[in-house]
Amino acid sequence: MAIGPDQKVTTTGLMGGSPQMPKAPDMSGLGRDQGQAPAQVAEKPAPVENQNLESKINNLTDEDKITLKTVLSPSVVNVLKKVAPEISPLLDQAGSNEENVVLPVSVVKNYAIKRYGGADEAEAVQNFITDLSGEQPDNNNVPPGAAEGSQGMMAQQSPPETETSGANFDQIDQGLA
Repeated sequence: MAIGPDQKVTTTGLMGGSPQMPKAPDMSGLGRDQGQAPAQVAEKPAPVENQNLESKINNLTDEDKITLKTVLSPSVVNVLKKVAPEISPLLDQAGSNEENVVLPVSVVKNYAIKRYGGADEAEAVQNFITDLSGEQPDNNNVPPGAAEGSQGMMAQQSPPETETSGANFDQIDQGLA
């Protein structure tokens, strides 16, 4: 926003001039061969270290190897064997015999929060994973001591004590009492 030469507020850009349209570029030579030599393409630099893939895999940390073993399903192993046949023996050792189900983390988080709740999304996802694995969850929503021997609302309760609770009705009916 600015104040123009006639002391009025203007928000249209430059003051004191008329708007100018930019000129369109000349594109008439685009479709024709102009006889110029193509620019030289830069060559790829040669790798400094000539290390084969098998030794790179052998140099992985144990944590990285566990990660690979987790995701190397039979279908992934078959594809990698086509890409790098020289590492087939390593792939046979590392892969699992079971296919993987791949889900985006956002889908798992949203489902876990909706279904399992928890203090935060990490706890919800942990509850979801615990449920999938069939383990008993470590957390318990019942206060300590209240779970064992407590009388809840739905527990079997004896009837309340009344005046006739201790009476022997058979003796009364026979007139003995």
